[in-house]
Amino acid sequence: MQLFFKTDRKQSSFTRFFKFIMNVFPVYRGTGGRIIFISSDWKEVYVRLRLNWRTRNYVGTIFGGSLYAAADPILMLQLIRILGKNYVVWDKSAAIRFRRPGVKPLQMSFLVTEELLERITTAVETSGEYEFTEQLDWVDKEGLVYAVVEKTIYVADKAHYNKKRADKMSQKTG
Repeated sequence: MQLFFKTDRKQSSFTRFFKFIMNVFPVYRGTGGRIIFISSDWKEVYVRLRLNWRTRNYVGTIFGGSLYAAADPILMLQLIRILGKNYVVWDKSAAIRFRRPGVKPLQMSFLVTEELLERITTAVETSGEYEFTEQLDWVDKEGLVYAVVEKTIYVADKAHYNKKRADKMSQKTG
């Protein structure tokens, strides 16, 4: 397994174990994607997707559903691990735009920067919740983009989120 991307970060025994569990978990395994690297701080994750009998569509290229599904849970899982138990993180929406047919091995990098974390925590401290959109690219080893996935993520302070849910429930029953 060779990374298309360079990193100085290392994996921990826990992130190696988590990577193994995700890669054998039937729902994720069915996407055809494979997590190939999770940094010990969860700020870098790399996913690979190859053209094979499980990912091949009718016209012989990587199935668009595989391109989307292999990318789907990663950013949310990263933020859950990084932000911790005092935050609620949900995928809110997603879109995918295909640029060219995938026939080569592709990789996607999920990088959570300090700037993004600062933006999230500041917004959540101010208003209790925050929603943002990230663009993620499926690329080959030359860096050519094959598909672009946009993920909209919702992050809230757990107390704010629980109050908001309780208020909605009381409106439904009242």
